[in-house]
Amino acid sequence: MILNFFQRVYAVVQRIPSGNVATYGLIADLIGTKDARRVGHALHANPDSSKTPCHRVVFSDGRLAPGYAFGGPEEQRRKLESEGVSFLPNDRVILSLHLWDPT
Repeated sequence: MILNFFQRVYAVVQRIPSGNVATYGLIADLIGTKDARRVGHALHANPDSSKTPCHRVVFSDGRLAPGYAFGGPEEQRRKLESEGVSFLPNDRVILSLHLWDPT
């Protein structure tokens, strides 16, 4: 079966373990594109946030998505904290602790 772009994004995001995050750029690299912005578009259109944990995807500097489609950045942060993800005082995820290593 050949997956379309959005399906490939969802397949990778579904692999991110609880307590970890990935960046839009990392997801793009893993599916063989440079288009991290389009990864964001795919996640914004995510049809099932319980199956595809798009709250685990952040910007390359650890910032949360201001347009998080499932309740805004406050809800994204709440979900991440409930999984044990920690934040810097500037509201960015501590990537050195929580960045997912897909290898």
